[in-house]
Amino acid sequence: MNSKAIWRRCLPGGPWQRLLPGVILLENGKPTHDQRIAAALIYGGPSAIVTGPHACLRHGLRRSEIPSLDCVHLLIPHDHKRLSSEFLVVERTRMLPRPVVRDGVPLAPLVRATTDAARRLRVADAVTKLLIEAIQRGRCTPQVLLAELDAGTKRGTALPRRILNEVECLRSIAEAHSRVLSEGLDVPPTHWNVNVFNETGRYVGCPDAWWDDVALAWEIDSTEFHYFHDGYARTLDRNTRYAGAGIAVVQTLPSRLERDPEGVLAEVKAAYRAAAARPRPSVHIS
Repeated sequence: MNSKAIWRRCLPGGPWQRLLPGVILLENGKPTHDQRIAAALIYGGPSAIVTGPHACLRHGLRRSEIPSLDCVHLLIPHDHKRLSSEFLVVERTRMLPRPVVRDGVPLAPLVRATTDAARRLRVADAVTKLLIEAIQRGRCTPQVLLAELDAGTKRGTALPRRILNEVECLRSIAEAHSRVLSEGLDVPPTHWNVNVFNETGRYVGCPDAWWDDVALAWEIDSTEFHYFHDGYARTLDRNTRYAGAGIAVVQTLPSRLERDPEGVLAEVKAAYRAAAARPRPSVHIS
């Protein structure tokens, strides 16, 4: 068909629509994510790779922790001439990774997809959620994510770099909130994320917060995370080990840290008093 006929069919109310330069969708409904990705890859050429939020989603990260999917982020070789257009963000790079193909779609590896998405976010909570999700569910380490940021462009890396340096010691956003909340305690935790062993030297657990003077553990237990794969079973095993070693435990859901901070503080204070009133069990930290 000649260009004029295609143009007429793509007019408002027509049967077709133009998605990207030279890429036409032969229907007029709202394009799906899959159709947008297909259009982006056609436009980007045979070496194009999907990165950012769409790649994170296809790698298995939860939609609730991934930023907006309104745009498709594409990586192309640096010497290819393509411009961003409509919903498509084109990034030319000299560090084009080897793609991971999922359902026929070439994706950037999860570490690269995560850092590419994080570099374009400006809200700290959104960056933190994405990075925590990649660490917990995608099994990326903070060190590997930091190395990826170091290897690429420095544009937009200040915020994710700062958060990753914090995340290296924090295992969740909830734990970060619990640190802030702990400032309201009469006796704050003596340690965070420290390994605890029983009197025979056997590993017991690594509580989010620990009061060594009374052997009190505080665990911020996210139901969503702990029900992933065998997380719930591990939580039960951990609590059994705590009980066997005589360690007092406070368990708090992350949602309560913001919804009911005073109630959480009251529970922790009461647990500390109860732990202090009993003989301290023979456990130690390392």
